[in-house]
Amino acid sequence: MKNFSELGVEESILNAIQELGFENPTPIQEQTIPVFLETERDILGLAQTGTGKTAAFGLPILQLINPAARHIQSLVICPTRELCMQISRDLESYSKQKRGINIVSVYGGSSIERQISEIKRGAHIIVATPGRLMDLMKRKAISISEVNFVVLDEADEMLNMGFEEDVEYILGHTPEQKRVCLFSATMPKEIRRIANRYMKEPVEISVGKSNSGNVNITHQYAVVHARDKYAALKRYVDFHSDNLYCIIFCTTKIETQDISDKLIKDGYNADCLHGDLSQGQREKVMNRFRHHTVKILLATDVAARGIDVSGLTHVIHYHLPDEIENYTHRSGRTGRAGNLGISFTLLHMREGGRLKDIERLSNIKFEKIMIPSAMQVRDKKLLAFTDTIVNTEIEESIFDEKVMAGMAGLMALEKEEILKKFLSLELRRFSVDFTNEPDLNINPNERGERSAAGKEGSSRGYKGTRIFVSLGKKDGFDIRSFKDWVASSAGISWKDLHVDVSGVYSFVDAKAEHVDSIIKSLNGGTYNDRPVRAEVSGDTKGGSGGGSSRYGGNRRSEGGGGYGGGSRERSYSRSSDSRGGDRERGGDRERGGDRGGERSYGSKRSFGGDSGGGERKPRRRSY
Repeated sequence: MKNFSELGVEESILNAIQELGFENPTPIQEQTIPVFLETERDILGLAQTGTGKTAAFGLPILQLINPAARHIQSLVICPTRELCMQISRDLESYSKQKRGINIVSVYGGSSIERQISEIKRGAHIIVATPGRLMDLMKRKAISISEVNFVVLDEADEMLNMGFEEDVEYILGHTPEQKRVCLFSATMPKEIRRIANRYMKEPVEISVGKSNSGNVNITHQYAVVHARDKYAALKRYVDFHSDNLYCIIFCTTKIETQDISDKLIKDGYNADCLHGDLSQGQREKVMNRFRHHTVKILLATDVAARGIDVSGLTHVIHYHLPDEIENYTHRSGRTGRAGNLGISFTLLHMREGGRLKDIERLSNIKFEKIMIPSAMQVRDKKLLAFTDTIVNTEIEESIFDEKVMAGMAGLMALEKEEILKKFLSLELRRFSVDFTNEPDLNINPNERGERSAAGKEGSSRGYKGTRIFVSLGKKDGFDIRSFKDWVASSAGISWKDLHVDVSGVYSFVDAKAEHVDSIIKSLNGGTYNDRPVRAEVSGDTKGGSGGGSSRYGGNRRSEGGGGYGGGSRERSYSRSSDSRGGDRERGGDRERGGDRGGERSYGSKRSFGGDSGGGERKPRRRSY
């Protein structure tokens, strides 16, 4: 392996990165830097998150910048504010011994007037998110017509977030003669199309396979009932608490905030990051997390994009992501810089198929583990407690006369008695109720647990009133998004609901006191121009066993319910215009990145037509 000097990095930058602890280049750096410095070729790089891409393009760009020239010479485009700020910090660190290079970061959620002022004072390198950069271009506050280098970092993330048109707009305003460097963790056809259009015979550099996982990461999963997920999460966190520093991924903003609040209430050192936070709040949370004041960060996929935190021991998936590629991005936040990491999934039985898809497409192998028992958690905590006592260094200076006098009562006790008293104080934290808690792992042979479908909330025979609702999977719902939508519409907690979602209809099992509010809020309304009908089902026993005698009975069903129309089939086609990108389930979807400020995008579902994610074309149905 060559060192940085042998790769051609100049002395001023070498000294700076050596102070930062850079010793040997990573594979992506070793392959990219010489191409950047010794040729004038474009570069198409395939590399996972955490492989050192910033230094791979940052070091040669800094070396090739002419500080005497006053125009913008390099443009780095990235998908999120967090990544934008991180890249800017890194470039400033790499260049601190090379005088006269000005780096300006521009992103939404921060004062645009201040950014314009910084650009006017002179900027050699602009690090930008697409939305804010376009805003500045349209205001004529920035000119990129003379840039020499354009870097697209995490290009697949930008496309997933719906920035394809923005990126093409920006590239269309750059000069014909420039060098383009594109980095992506995956290589979908859209990336290839952009490369073919804006790059000239690029050198392709690949580190690892597309979608492949980091070899330093161990991938684990445990199977639990849906209603036991939070208890299982606490058990897992407790068992690994001696070294845990992790991100827990959730699917919705509501879930992220809810679980974070629960963990904090239960005494855990946690906080959360999601799209409803202001930029100031986000920066405060991330600062506390980076400095280990917070050890557990709850985050959505969108909010976590661009987070670059070193030393994460675990990534925990409270739910598997909708997009398989996002699993690679999530898990890649641990196991960096040669360290080992664990990616752990709390799996509901219905997610088994998706787990196999991730294994197949990501070239990784999951290891099944068991959620520790309550007694195992107690024993592990007790061992950690005794180790702390044994390894604590005695500071003789603090034992003055008053302290020694206060120890007189202890000194009178026998050694075994003192130890038992100390351990009793610790063991009292584990009540009898806790140590008698049941096993949370699912027994594959357990009766009544539908291994194929695994209806949420029905495995324990939930008792309540069953409500029929004339919306289902064909309307874009899954269990979590449907539950969140009903709860939001009726103004009740989603925890009070159990749902079954089928093709064109669904069932809600609710407590008697919530039935009227659910029916009143749903019945007679519209959802994406489709009339909604909600009424008490013929089957009021609760659970999701066989559907109602009116709406399913024992007839052919989809996912446990079933439309009871005999040979009658209900089908429809629909078309909608919705931007792609990464979307979060649960009726509170986010679109990351920025467009001039802190905003949430996507399909915030509501009655009355407008879905919040841009205008949709009318949906056509035939029954």
